Amino acid sequence: MNRLAAEKSPYLRQHAANPVDWLPWGEEAFARARAEQKPLFVSIGYSTCHWCHVMAHESFEDPDIGALLNEHFIPVKVDREERPDVDRVYMAYVQAMTGHGGWPLNIWLTPELKPFFGGTYFPPDDRHGRAGFPAILRAIARGWQNERDKLVAEGERVVRVLREAQAETASASGGALVESAGEAFEKGFHYFNESYDAQHGGFGGAPKFPRGAALNFLFRVAALQGPAEGAGAVALQMASVTLRMMAMGGLHDHVGGGFHRYSVDAEWFVPHFEKMLYDQAQIALNFLDARAATGDERFAWLARDIFGYVARDLTSPEGGFWSAEDADSEPPGGGHAAEGAYYLWTHGELAALLAGDLPLFEVHFGLKAGGNVPAQLDPHGEMHGGNLLAQRQTLAVTARALGLDPEEANRRLLGGLEKLRAARAHRPRPSRDEKIITAWNGLMISALARGHVVLGGGDQPVLLTAATRAAEFIERELHDEGRGILYRSWLEGRGATEGFAEDYACLIQGLLDLYEAGFETRWLCWADRLQRKMDELFRAEDGGYFNSAAGAADLVLRLREDYDGAEPAPSSVAALNQLRLAAIFHDEERRARGGQTITALEARWRTAPQALPQMLCAVEAALEPPRHIVLAGDPAEAGYRALAAVTGEGFGPRRTVLRADPAIPWTAGMVRRDGRATAYVCEDYACQSPVTGAADLRRLLFPVINRPD
Repeated sequence: MNRLAAEKSPYLRQHAANPVDWLPWGEEAFARARAEQKPLFVSIGYSTCHWCHVMAHESFEDPDIGALLNEHFIPVKVDREERPDVDRVYMAYVQAMTGHGGWPLNIWLTPELKPFFGGTYFPPDDRHGRAGFPAILRAIARGWQNERDKLVAEGERVVRVLREAQAETASASGGALVESAGEAFEKGFHYFNESYDAQHGGFGGAPKFPRGAALNFLFRVAALQGPAEGAGAVALQMASVTLRMMAMGGLHDHVGGGFHRYSVDAEWFVPHFEKMLYDQAQIALNFLDARAATGDERFAWLARDIFGYVARDLTSPEGGFWSAEDADSEPPGGGHAAEGAYYLWTHGELAALLAGDLPLFEVHFGLKAGGNVPAQLDPHGEMHGGNLLAQRQTLAVTARALGLDPEEANRRLLGGLEKLRAARAHRPRPSRDEKIITAWNGLMISALARGHVVLGGGDQPVLLTAATRAAEFIERELHDEGRGILYRSWLEGRGATEGFAEDYACLIQGLLDLYEAGFETRWLCWADRLQRKMDELFRAEDGGYFNSAAGAADLVLRLREDYDGAEPAPSSVAALNQLRLAAIFHDEERRARGGQTITALEARWRTAPQALPQMLCAVEAALEPPRHIVLAGDPAEAGYRALAAVTGEGFGPRRTVLRADPAIPWTAGMVRRDGRATAYVCEDYACQSPVTGAADLRRLLFPVINRPD
């Protein structure tokens, strides 16, 4: 066993038995590189990464390759989920050098941590004119021995170029925010409209990723323009159709709930099977927006589907949420782990389990006797003969094809899925990464809190309770109250790495949503304190946010994220958080800070708005007048809950929902009327006459329900 056996990270532990003398990222490895004058070979991945497993099996478990690495390099393993700051620096380098990125990420560094060569997956032997990993190792070793000065100079050049690129991203804004925003919104809308796949939903071709920030932007376009006509209707159609097609496809786990990472094809049919917590959170929020915008209960059902999966399979006994489930697992009959083995079914298995309902499942999910996964979507043959459940048509069409009543067809489908779920529970499960990551928990707290508001909690606030337990876990285990700081992750105890900008931004967002769901002042006050600490640690002079705090000795470059990708950029989330806090406390300094964060990245979102769709949502909030609903009364009483439920209805302008509270001084004069819970509806700091009934509040908020037919 190498040094990784003592680490907390499941990813690092997966490599503890390799013949490679891995060291964790840290001063011990750096000191050895300096002392022995060897380059560092740094391999970055995460525990549920399929291609990381492939390269590990092909190369890092090979004694000959291990000997090459040990002789010529100082090998270092990094869990990107523990150290996203390290990953982003070297990912930026590889993307600039090769035009693409991904994991595993493999880079060679000078002893001063400057990169001079890198890539992603390398095969174990020469293939199709591409050098294999051993050949690359030997070539780099010769280069280091014979032309070290050139490699060191390349490392210096790379860092200089990356630093200059950062400076360009942070360049001054181009003009009035209103004008820039209008142009960016129009340009962003046209980008998504032109790349939209009208047949299958989503944007562009294969592979297709669920990108929560892009759908957030489209829902805001629909809210601003009105969802019934023009650009608003088009935006709503693109977002809602994309979500429906995602839900019908194999990207959606029809048996166990939740969504896989991405689809390898354009039809959302064959997924890459890992499941990530951050995807569950963001897709759930998208479904909640779709439910509010359309009134379609199917979107509510799909949000509950995700919440059910997370509650069952990703919730720790302590209340925090685990990170992910692997794509690979051992097949039911034994053998080597294969991608999708847990999720695929032979026709014989289905026939035995479903009996008379098999024809219904064949028609509805496109099942076939020889398997339904096309060979071109299964290049390694791991899914041969397997059936993947993907809805091929609507329930009504299926019922009509079989001469069934739709309700009867639905009942039988649900019953059959329950049988498959029970049978699947006896299979070897994919491995689960049980790290509890602060940022991803913040996203999930947001989703659950919004779910409570949009779906209704009633007398059994299950979603609100789950969100509260997670927030309490983070506060107890990943927050140092004395220093006011967050830590990144927890697994069998708190990790040593302090939180990054994304951890603060996503948790603050979650706490603000949790406050608006349950009206507990403690969450609002903690969000306020964390925002101040985030500004202290990560805020740049121009108002943008660095990913990492100043002074990190193990980073050659301090980066600022300028892309809302699988997760939103910290600056995008922080800008909206600042504006929300400003609206809550009537704090003009906070509002100005939010505006500064927006303009700090204006050069990026003005020229490439599709790169920062979440930031565009903050731009909208900065330009719209502040709108509030203040509820006076006791949140435990029925009348108060009835008013709070109305605030989750409908679709339109953003509104901050508050409880009249001494912690928010300007609400002091807002009191109950006639002994009843009372709602005050305000816009741009002017309030309408207070109301005490849910119907009256509904008429104030939604005078005309403006939804598409």
